[in-house]
Amino acid sequence: MANVLLLGGTSEASALARLLAAQGIAARLSYAGRTHAPLAQPLPTRIGGFGGVAGLAAYLREEGITHLVDATHPFAAQISAHAIAAAAQAGVPLIALTRPAWQGQPQDRWTMVPDVAGAVAALAGPARRVMLALGRLHVADFLAQPQHDYLLRFVDAPPAPPLLPRHRLVVDRGPFTVAGDLALLRDQAIGVVVCKNAGGSGAQAKLIAARALGLPVIMIDRPFIPPRHEVHDPAQVLDWIAHASTPPALRGV
Repeated sequence: MANVLLLGGTSEASALARLLAAQGIAARLSYAGRTHAPLAQPLPTRIGGFGGVAGLAAYLREEGITHLVDATHPFAAQISAHAIAAAAQAGVPLIALTRPAWQGQPQDRWTMVPDVAGAVAALAGPARRVMLALGRLHVADFLAQPQHDYLLRFVDAPPAPPLLPRHRLVVDRGPFTVAGDLALLRDQAIGVVVCKNAGGSGAQAKLIAARALGLPVIMIDRPFIPPRHEVHDPAQVLDWIAHASTPPALRGV
């Protein structure tokens, strides 16, 4: 009988949680704990880390986990790498439920950068109004470019004001609409958007809005994650659970 550990925190994880619950499959959902008020889920949940690869491998063994599903954010590279290593140590099959990366269109004005440091460097120059669509974790990095007026959009209100000398804060939870983001970019007179290539539809509205307005976008590329079995549809995970009993051959997507 399956006993699934779902590493979550994304809309894809929530969709899979609903499917698992509807099918009566024993499963629990684990959050890293970076969102203060995660959405209610139909599965038992745990919040917090596991203590690295060794801790996660021990958890998989001690809890009798038969299938590990990594549905974390595409930029959660550390937990994804830990999941791969821990699953191999514990002999538990692993699958990743992820979203395809966004692809630039001919009308887009994207500057691709490899990481947050690259995005900071790309903002060198005269002051502009910048939509910083990166969440809370990397805001302090942009103190290196204090000349800009930053628009920040967070899921949760921060416990303390952001350190950027000139900023405006919007607290809102996606999915966002193109009409809403068009209005936001226009009302705030945004001149450039900075974001991660998270993929999916929930955060794509700002890119469509930027395209419509002819705005440049500084796009942070996805971090490297070791090869693993990946799918993009929660229903594919159910099929995999029904058939996976040994770790599948690794393949990249």
